[in-house]
Amino acid sequence: MDYVLVAIVALFGSGLTFFSGFGLGTLLMPVFALFFPIDIAIALTAIVHLLNNLFKLTLTGKKANVKTVLRFGGPAIIFAFLGAHILGALTEVAPLFSYKIANTSYQVTAVKICIALLLIFFSLFDLIPKLKRIEINTKYLPVGGALSGFFGGLSGHQGALRTAFLIRAKLNKEAFIATGVVIACFIDVARISVYAKDIFQLGGKLNYRMLITATVMAFIGAYFGNKFLKKITINTIQIVVGILLIIFSFLLGAGIL
Repeated sequence: MDYVLVAIVALFGSGLTFFSGFGLGTLLMPVFALFFPIDIAIALTAIVHLLNNLFKLTLTGKKANVKTVLRFGGPAIIFAFLGAHILGALTEVAPLFSYKIANTSYQVTAVKICIALLLIFFSLFDLIPKLKRIEINTKYLPVGGALSGFFGGLSGHQGALRTAFLIRAKLNKEAFIATGVVIACFIDVARISVYAKDIFQLGGKLNYRMLITATVMAFIGAYFGNKFLKKITINTIQIVVGILLIIFSFLLGAGIL
């Protein structure tokens, strides 16, 4: 059942990224968090996210706008390192407090609260119509890159901010998708280089089968997303995802997950 859940989320999450410019990391990270500590879940999600974006590069990469990639991607790489280092520091902070429910102990940590607040914030992009339509002047692209990179390194949630900024870059649909994919790859490489230490420390405890399952299903989702799903609306799906993210955020912040 664990593998089925991961496979389904990776498949549909990857397919949806062709519409929204984000989705795979948002959906997959909470699922990985059911089986791994939150910092490891973010790192594993980053690996799947990067491999999937590299695969999407083979489908759409040639249509990326180089100028936009440089203006947005440069700051994104720098701030992705910063966000990832802060995540590492937060994971070393002692639990803020603990409590028991029905003889089960739960720990509330700084990193869980931080990620929970970020998840709530980014879920608003799916639930509030005005935020869905946010458009920001292109002169602020470097600022958008910095914000997207920072939050990508800290929590893995880079796509919502990236989409909000790139939507005003006057790109056609194909260039918008391809440019976002290239920038996402930049951020993923930067943050994974920081997460690598924690991943290597897992050693034999790392569930490689689950990681491979998520990656393969993400590839399949990306393929069909590019081929068949371009005309399907994601408004309803965005609302469902937003609600689920808020529920997960409260459970994570409370130390239950």
